[in-house]
Amino acid sequence: MGPPNSTTVNGSELPPKTTERCEAPRELKGMRKWLSENLMLLVTLSGVMLGVILGFSLRPLQLHEDSIMLISYPGELFMRVLKLMILPLVISSLIAGSASLNARMNGKIALRTLVYFATTSLMNAALGIALVLLIHPGDPDLHNTIDRSTDKRAVNLLDSLLDLGRNVFPDNLFQASFQQAHTVYLPKPSISNTFNETFNETSLVDVDSGVDAQRQDAEPTLIRVIQYRSGTNTLGIVFFCLVFGTFLGTIGEKGQVVVDFFSAIFEVVMKMVTCVMWLTPVGISSVIAGKILSVDDLHMVMAQLMWFILTVTIGVVLYQFVIMQVIYYVVVRRNPFKFYAGLIQAMLTAFATASTAAALPVTFRCMNDKLRVDQRITRFVLPIGCNINMDGTALFISIASIFIAQMSGMTLGFGEIVTVLLTSTAASMSSASVPSAALVLLLVVLTAIDAPVQDVTLLFAVDWFVDRIRTTNNMLGDCYTAAIVEELSRKELMALDAAILYQEIPISTPNGHVSLEGQTELDSTCTMPDAVIVDMNAVINKVQQQQHQHPHHQNGHANHKI
Repeated sequence: MGPPNSTTVNGSELPPKTTERCEAPRELKGMRKWLSENLMLLVTLSGVMLGVILGFSLRPLQLHEDSIMLISYPGELFMRVLKLMILPLVISSLIAGSASLNARMNGKIALRTLVYFATTSLMNAALGIALVLLIHPGDPDLHNTIDRSTDKRAVNLLDSLLDLGRNVFPDNLFQASFQQAHTVYLPKPSISNTFNETFNETSLVDVDSGVDAQRQDAEPTLIRVIQYRSGTNTLGIVFFCLVFGTFLGTIGEKGQVVVDFFSAIFEVVMKMVTCVMWLTPVGISSVIAGKILSVDDLHMVMAQLMWFILTVTIGVVLYQFVIMQVIYYVVVRRNPFKFYAGLIQAMLTAFATASTAAALPVTFRCMNDKLRVDQRITRFVLPIGCNINMDGTALFISIASIFIAQMSGMTLGFGEIVTVLLTSTAASMSSASVPSAALVLLLVVLTAIDAPVQDVTLLFAVDWFVDRIRTTNNMLGDCYTAAIVEELSRKELMALDAAILYQEIPISTPNGHVSLEGQTELDSTCTMPDAVIVDMNAVINKVQQQQHQHPHHQNGHANHKI
């Protein structure tokens, strides 16, 4: 006996139709639907919680360094895989994103992005100054109990800004893949010093020991030297890819093959990220547990610097849940907390890795797949933001600099506070998206207000934790910037979509002339940057012409309404 839906033709039984056999997939509802949509978030959250529990559970055992290294090893491999994807992701996303926009729109989006970055960094620095002056976490008694090194580094804001320019414009693109320029101070070589050293080595009689002692105590003259240190110069690569993609989009069909190539690379990398993220419980838990176990005296450090950690945490919470949400609602006019909830997975990854760049692949996945932000904007804004936009770093530097000044008993006037505000903002925008980069930039602000530079060593004990808190601010700042820039650029994006949709249809220019396909009469005098006006009469005429030319296509089809 055949299946119930089978039919018989000429005495032979035919199999049932495919459409009759197939059933529509069941739509998940309730808890199953929620679990399906948030499975990756739960996996990431479980990794963070497992790492914290494992780290504090194993601390009483006083494990050997080799054991701690083995516990941290899976997390190290996880971090290396994430960092491996940063460079191809940044290059492909920037070139494909900037090429999909026209040159004038790139300039507008870049200007809006940079203005928003500078504004939010300044707001975070001001928030940090207000909190540290209100809470006053710096205790002068703590200043006398810590061990401080006597190493003073010659660092100033001018060197940081100049190094920023040198890294934006690299002289070798391949070198920028693994090295970045920075300024160091070295003793100035002189002929007299060389001669005296040679003479002292060959002399048998010490003529005047007092002169020798004075010569040894004298500080040598330091000079600026530009050197290269290990680390990807992402800022220079971002600038090159941005310019390359902008000009690539101006050559039309000739460059479409290159655009498709980089778009394919971006899609492949994102698929690789999806596979890697299933290793999150092992990788993130290993990173956090290893970091907790590597701290020598966790209780004493937390007790001494509890008020400093609390001040930074309050600043991060206020910015994330109040200031950032208000800005988003005022500009976008949507529920900001729903947008915030869609970024929890990327935020947990940034918290675990303590690097905005390492969390960039996950950030792309959340912004494009879950929140549906325009990919042309995310590919443009996010790679720039992970190198320039450091909201949490500006907050941390302003709090840490005044905290160290309070420990030293310094009284800061209005001029010093303004100096901290401006230098914290400028230093944060020249920060590298690597763990603990803010401690190096903190020296710039301390030098500007003449605070003791050697006290920075105190913050090394808690920076492993504070760095993770402020990195979430950096990552969220990039995402909210992309959403706000998308809203501010909506007219330009709609005009670009209309131009692509009607690229084969006569288009009316703003001055009333009709520009036909292939016509170059107004090319040198008329540009269409902001709006595209479609001549509907021309659209109807062209459709009617196509129907007269191909009347057989009308059979069996419904009439199209324009």
